[in-house]
Amino acid sequence: MNQNSLYIKENEHQLHLRHIWSTPNGVPVLMLHGTIENGKIFYTESGKGLACYLAEQGFDVYVADFRGKGKSTPPIHENAQHGQFEIITKDIPLLIDEVVKRNSKKMHVICHSWGGVLFASTLARFPEKLAHIASNVCFGTKRSVLTSGFEKTLKVNLIWNSLAPKLAKRKGYIDAKKLRFGADSETLLFLKDSIDWVKPGKWQDRNDGFSYQEAAKNISWPPTWHITGVSDKVLGNVKDVQAFIDESYNNEAKLSLLSKESGNALNYDHINILTHPLSIDDHFPEVVNWLKSHS
Repeated sequence: MNQNSLYIKENEHQLHLRHIWSTPNGVPVLMLHGTIENGKIFYTESGKGLACYLAEQGFDVYVADFRGKGKSTPPIHENAQHGQFEIITKDIPLLIDEVVKRNSKKMHVICHSWGGVLFASTLARFPEKLAHIASNVCFGTKRSVLTSGFEKTLKVNLIWNSLAPKLAKRKGYIDAKKLRFGADSETLLFLKDSIDWVKPGKWQDRNDGFSYQEAAKNISWPPTWHITGVSDKVLGNVKDVQAFIDESYNNEAKLSLLSKESGNALNYDHINILTHPLSIDDHFPEVVNWLKSHS
């Protein structure tokens, strides 16, 4: 298996794209991470993770780091002035174009968590990009958190919606890794943008008023599969995943809940659905089958 780093210039930013492959000219797969994380949710340099597994199966894999995240430069800092808007309107279109430039086949796009919301938003705003997309697989993707309970109150209401913005105002950004509740930083603007959507309400851009909710109704979406774990109670609760399907994919996306009761190796949560060693023999082969059936 081979790995190298590619960089895409976007004004003062260099977007990092990890290229992983074992055979040349395979079917391309673009992978997009979620909030307070980076592309490492999908791979390790030693060859672990879904991205490396797919490369071993012959796919041509590209794992993105959004601006300021992972190996993208410059890293998020106190004066960073970008949020969701720039990722939706600049980063993701550029990443799609880069994969198209390197591989003429239609690509599959695999997202984790909030990455699925950002990707759907890009397609709703730029439907011409649909011509390059063969299918979409989302792990633990929801937009609004509609569930209730202690864990939701702690992780969403207290930490994400209240504490994180206050800390970000002091430093200019939220250093989630240092605070030990995430793998990477987020800007204050990104926090504000995402909080607007996490709270039940309109799927609308706070920068220019663009209605993703209305645009989504007119999209012929690619074949889409949403996967979440039964132990993912808040960040990818199955009811919230279904609610996102209802508002974004016109009820046409497939939904799977991974659990022991359903025959899976364990009751997966928001992170180990991608990182647990048992995934390789559990649901990863099913992902490969899905991709091959839609290539």
